[in-house]
Amino acid sequence: MKVSELLQQRRSQWQELERLCEKIETQKRDFVSADTVSRFALLYRSTCADLALADEYRLPQNTTNYLHQLVGRAHNQLYRSHRFNYDSWHHTMFVEVPQKIFNDGCVQLAFVLFWGTFMLSAFLSASTVRWPDFAETVLPPAMLEQMEENFAEPMSSRPPGQNIMMAGFYVRHNTGIGLQCFASGLLVVPGIVVVIFNAVVLGSSFGYFARGDVAAGINFYEFVTAHGPFELTAIVLSAGAGLRLGLGWIKTDGLTRSSSLQKTAKEAMPLMSAAVFLFFAAALIEGFISPSSFVNIGFIMEAAGIPFDPYVIKAAVAVFCSGSLMFYFVFLGYPRET
Repeated sequence: MKVSELLQQRRSQWQELERLCEKIETQKRDFVSADTVSRFALLYRSTCADLALADEYRLPQNTTNYLHQLVGRAHNQLYRSHRFNYDSWHHTMFVEVPQKIFNDGCVQLAFVLFWGTFMLSAFLSASTVRWPDFAETVLPPAMLEQMEENFAEPMSSRPPGQNIMMAGFYVRHNTGIGLQCFASGLLVVPGIVVVIFNAVVLGSSFGYFARGDVAAGINFYEFVTAHGPFELTAIVLSAGAGLRLGLGWIKTDGLTRSSSLQKTAKEAMPLMSAAVFLFFAAALIEGFISPSSFVNIGFIMEAAGIPFDPYVIKAAVAVFCSGSLMFYFVFLGYPRET
């Protein structure tokens, strides 16, 4: 039998494939039966073979063009991307991810190390009795002088263009801290050292500016209050993700090191995704809200005879951010019986 005659006999299958294309295009994929999908795939493969024969034996151009269009149409339906599934996305983001993060032992270790060291360093730096020179011992004098100079004057609003530039700088700077904690965590012990080091430096800074004899302390806390919750939490998550990967190549549970790293990389992905989001959000707050004196709002409030303090807005932002973190990572993450 000639190839042209064989292909003409198969025209009924082409027409059937065309009808199935129309059916799948107009119906949601969830409502297409398994038998229909199986038949569709069989006809698609068969038509691809027919197209190869048509090209090889140089059949009439209209037949070849028709097969090209049909194969392309069927291919798009067979391999098209899945439609966005809101229920699946919602379950992943608000059930699976917070529970994985809350129950991750590496995150718990990073949390205890960071906040325990942070609070102890802040207490020792603020105290004039326990260890009066703790902050001066931990932080270089030049660094303390520079920080006091930076916060010597009350907050004043900056031009919008400068806010955008500074927000970009904070994104890069904050991300750099997160990457440092993450990368060092791959070697486990250096990761723990980096977490403790950052906690000591930050805690000592907070404690030093809490002293009553440091005049710049009021301005310092007005600046750091709003973005602090997101930024500090992101550091902990970055450290936890790094430690998770670091343990992956040490404790393989019978897998090869490569397979173990791939497995732990998937487990660490929610941690890094959450850390990236928090670093970015903290940078926006630090760029636009933390340095602002909210002059326009102040004018309106004073005109209405209401006393106004810019710190109230920043404190409200901090409370909202802290509440959001508690709700997402603790309330949603806490294990529940199913």
